[in-house]
Amino acid sequence: MNDPELEAIRARRLAELQKQSSQGGAANGQMQMEQQRANQERQQKEDDFRNTILSQILSQEARARLSNIALAKPDRAKIFENILITNAQRGVIRTKLSEEQLINFLEDANERIAIKKPTVTFDRRRMAIDDSDEEDL
Repeated sequence: MNDPELEAIRARRLAELQKQSSQGGAANGQMQMEQQRANQERQQKEDDFRNTILSQILSQEARARLSNIALAKPDRAKIFENILITNAQRGVIRTKLSEEQLINFLEDANERIAIKKPTVTFDRRRMAIDDSDEEDL
């Protein structure tokens, strides 16, 4: 059963399979890198678009205030930016907003947006040793 010819064929076949798997893995990794690069480019274009529109509709002071909000609460700032961009595209905002106008806008939007506020619930379950009924024993 120890045929040297059979062993040589098995070794060549094993080497071929390993070569194919390594080439497939490299191609797959390359595809993932290309996809990641495409996602980064798409994200960069989206950010540039957002920044362009926001710079057109907000004064420098208002833009600074929105940036401060983004530092404290990024998710809320993103929501406000989306609202501002949508209003600008619809034609609701026609001039640059000053800081005071932005503050008023944000207060109004904050009242309308139903974002869940975190709540803390205490569940005070009694343990057997704390039960008042067992005091009679």
